[in-house]
Amino acid sequence: MGTFLANLILAGVRMASPLIFLSLAELYSQRAGLVNIGIEGIAAIGSLTGFLVSLITGSPLLGVLAGAAAGILVNMIFAYATVTLCAEQIVYGMAINIFAPALAAFIYRVYFGSGSELVQAGLMGTFKNMLGIKSNHFLVNLFLDQTPMVYLAFILVIVTAVYFTRTKSGLNYKAVGEYPKAAATLGINVIGIKYLSCVICGALAGIGGAYLTTCYSRTYVDGNIAGRGFIALAAVIFGRWNPGGVLIACLFFGFCDALQIRLQLINNTLPYQFFQMIPYVATIVVLAIIGAKKAGPKSSGQPYRKEER
Repeated sequence: MGTFLANLILAGVRMASPLIFLSLAELYSQRAGLVNIGIEGIAAIGSLTGFLVSLITGSPLLGVLAGAAAGILVNMIFAYATVTLCAEQIVYGMAINIFAPALAAFIYRVYFGSGSELVQAGLMGTFKNMLGIKSNHFLVNLFLDQTPMVYLAFILVIVTAVYFTRTKSGLNYKAVGEYPKAAATLGINVIGIKYLSCVICGALAGIGGAYLTTCYSRTYVDGNIAGRGFIALAAVIFGRWNPGGVLIACLFFGFCDALQIRLQLINNTLPYQFFQMIPYVATIVVLAIIGAKKAGPKSSGQPYRKEER
């Protein structure tokens, strides 16, 4: 039982890491008043780009950077449509979710053909391997048997919390999501911050997708994001639009994901699809319990028209 729990905790941290990137992406977007439900699609294109660059160059780190760049490029479509054209955010978010995974699948088939051969790339190494540590103690594995991306995810949570609560720039950023017209009267560049939020959102979502093919799995398959973008939306609500709360939510959903994988391995009687439902059922339950208790930034989902007063 102790080994099961130890492995569950270790796997939960790894599974939570991509969710942290995706949830922070949505948090930065919503804090600027943009509800971007296209995180799933952005992560998909980031996942493929990270895999291809890692395969070609042999460097998972370059794959992660390329995934971030691809995420930014795709999210600029959303930015132009919703910020400049003031189009409906939900509609264009769904459009990204349809367009980006289809584009990723098309690029994969053009590059590799339609054969059934499974192409694999190298994974990013862990600090434990880099340092040559042989110990398998639980604490050693928890703190050192992780890729640099896991540490980056947790560091970004701290940086985000400090930025939004301790800096003037962060307070201006949040003001755009709450009262953009009032912020504009104070000389805050509302349009600029909204575009900046789309750049940050695209980069983080792309990194979250690239994590799956550079740090977790050696190959890319259609649908490998597996609803994590929508779980990230739930994590932002679960966390009350607060970085610390988002971290707790991501750890919870990550452990649910790790649990369903381990239950599949130890149970041979129930269909594996039954266990695959666990993270999504947990998402629905959480939203049903706490989703309506507190709204997010007051201007979320509302277009900002500069000429209106």
